[in-house]
Formats: sequence, C-alpha cells, structure tokens
Amino acid sequence: MDDTQERMDALQSIPWFQELDQEHFERIADIAHIVRFGQGEALFKEGDKEDFLYIVLEGRIAIEISEPVRGRIRIYTAEPLDVVGWSSVTPVVRQRTASARAVLDSRLIALDAKAVRRLSEEDHDLGYIIMRRMANVVAGRLMVTRLQLLDLFAHPTGEDGND
Repeated sequence: MDDTQERMDALQSIPWFQELDQEHFERIADIAHIVRFGQGEALFKEGDKEDFLYIVLEGRIAIEISEPVRGRIRIYTAEPLDVVGWSSVTPVVRQRTASARAVLDSRLIALDAKAVRRLSEEDHDLGYIIMRRMANVVAGRLMVTRLQLLDLFAHPTGEDGND
C-alpha cells in the first residue's frame, strides 16, 4: 500500500473525520501524514515548539510532565483514536506543555498544527468541527486530571491508607 492510500485509509477509520464533507476531508488529508515511533521514542518534549497534532492509530503514547523532585510523571496514556498535542491548535499556546513518548511501537496520523489553525481560520465550518472535537478532548483530559487530583488529595503522601 502506498503512503497516500495508507493515509487516506487511516483518516477514514477515525470517526470524527467521517462527519466531514469531501472537500473538508481532502483539505485535512493534504496536511496529514503517517508517522511511526518505536517503543520509548519521544514524539516531543516539554518546552518544544508546537508543530503537529497527533491522532493515535496503533500503540500507546505516554503524556508526561517534569516535576523537580519526582522527575517524569505520567499524567495520561493515549490509546488508539486519542488525540495527542491538542494544545498545538489553540490560538495562544506555542510550546509543548508536556512530553510524549511511545510506550509501545506506535503509528499515528500527524497533522501540521499551523495548517490546521490556518484551515480553521479560512473555513469556519471546518474550524467549528475541529474545535468542537478539540473541546471534547480538553473536557476529557480535564475530567482525568480532576480524578487524579482527587486521588492525590485523598493520599497526599502516596500512602493508600491501608495499614
């Protein structure tokens, strides 16, 4: 299978791209490509310049932040169809706020973040679909973060309360 066909098949397998009309789908396909990362390989590091929005097709991606005392802390594990690097399409953030690395050999769709922002500005119908999807991603991550904070507050020293 050539790269173009693999890319088109991958995009068509992602539910939120299925709601796009043909013109919008083709515009997204033009800025997308397939990338692969081996186990342990970094997609990006905290502080890096924003460049791509990723959608996991296969594998798992760890989202991690650095904490001065503890070092790297995993805050999320992205599974197939999860979006990674969503902040790259927001209007203000221009550097990575976390690191991402492959937990398993992984295959992803990479969308050029600058091109996604440009397409969203040029075509507000497409931009609405993209931003609605990103809002769902952010809301999901916020829920996960809230649950993690509740757990942290319940066990502030790392103890589970069992004696």
